[in-house]
Amino acid sequence: MQIEKNKEYVVDIIDNGFQGEGIAKIDGLTIFIPNAIKGEKIKILIVKVLSSHAFGKIIEIIKPSKYRVESDCPTYKRCGGCSLRHVEYKETLKMKQNAVQSLVNKTLNTKIQVQETEGMEYPYHYRNKAQYPVGLNKDGKPVMGVFANRTHEIIPIDTCYIQNEQTEEIAKFIFNFLVNNNISFYNEKTQKGLVRHIVTKIGIKTNEIMCIIVINGDSFPKENELVRDLKNKFPNIKSIIKNINTKNTNVILGKENINLFGNGYITDVLENYKFKISPMSFYQVNPVQAEKLYNLGVKYAEITKNDIVFDLYCGIGTISLCMSKYAKKVYGVEIVEEAIEAAKENAKINNIENTEFIAGDVEKVLSNLIDNKKVIPDIIMVDPPRRGLDNTSVENIKKVSPKKLVYISCNPATLMRDLAKLEDIYEIKNIKPVDMFPYTSHVEVCSLLELKNCK
Repeated sequence: MQIEKNKEYVVDIIDNGFQGEGIAKIDGLTIFIPNAIKGEKIKILIVKVLSSHAFGKIIEIIKPSKYRVESDCPTYKRCGGCSLRHVEYKETLKMKQNAVQSLVNKTLNTKIQVQETEGMEYPYHYRNKAQYPVGLNKDGKPVMGVFANRTHEIIPIDTCYIQNEQTEEIAKFIFNFLVNNNISFYNEKTQKGLVRHIVTKIGIKTNEIMCIIVINGDSFPKENELVRDLKNKFPNIKSIIKNINTKNTNVILGKENINLFGNGYITDVLENYKFKISPMSFYQVNPVQAEKLYNLGVKYAEITKNDIVFDLYCGIGTISLCMSKYAKKVYGVEIVEEAIEAAKENAKINNIENTEFIAGDVEKVLSNLIDNKKVIPDIIMVDPPRRGLDNTSVENIKKVSPKKLVYISCNPATLMRDLAKLEDIYEIKNIKPVDMFPYTSHVEVCSLLELKNCK
């Protein structure tokens, strides 16, 4: 059968893909269908046909899955952020486990059973950071919200069920102030206009809030009035920052931050450690689940007081500090210099003296520690960006052969690629997903590798 664009077909959904999309087959050709659930029979319209696969959209659900629910968000299909809001939460955890298991089966020689996904007790309003684009809609009226899936059209959102309710209210307050005072909004096409984004951060345990107004210029009208009004209405705001971003870029924050109020940071508590969070700091957006993830990593590592630990891609030192109380010494490595300065300060705030933080490319710093300083780790913890480990770092890990390697990943595909490079000398003991981003297709994974024949 020749699959044709704009034709309708009735299909059975045989699986779900890694983005949560449904998968069907028509005469051996794989069809990807957003918002479909395994086990459903649906009528679809083919919207795109390629040589190896095609894409369809749902016209009618003939036989719904027992796990299908009515979404509580009217804009989720356009937003694309919560691609699994039409599925019962517990079932989304199984879908993520199955997606990781599928990658294991395809990639690794060791067909280890992936453990159940660590879910969240209350999977709503969990994000501690929000980034709202602002601009003008097609009618030229001011709008604040989120970008529509795969576009830069801003969808206004009244309530987002994954954002913090307090910071959402503050962002709306700032937006209304800007509108009421006729302050211009940035236009991506013309690169004119002033305000580009409203960014908020909150310490979930401290309730301290930071507001960042990102502008295409060096100042905006009525700055002092906005600061005054925010302080009066929201007393737990501890920092208000003006961020300068005049570049034609998709990057939200520019490099220059000017404090309009406060000292430029807020604090939060993770595993009884206090952390300073600046505008540029990377801090896990779901600290409730981050505690579970880090506890899992520390548990897997089984660190003793004789162990030297490397924490690669350490950020502001969150997991380094969590490991420090068990270890002889922890070395944290991170390419972002500001993050390393924050890590050093966080160690000082928490009176931790057995950590050393080094700014630089992980590949180069790791080589220097091993080859020049002759520091040999007993345990290595890695939490790399989505692209995973570079080949040099993989070879360096193999060269020093720590007894344990704990690999935390935000991209299971690159995780499996890297584990495949390591499984000749390491035994893969555990792979466990952690649901850091409920109702989205994203999942973090914590894996434990032990050196083979290690006594």
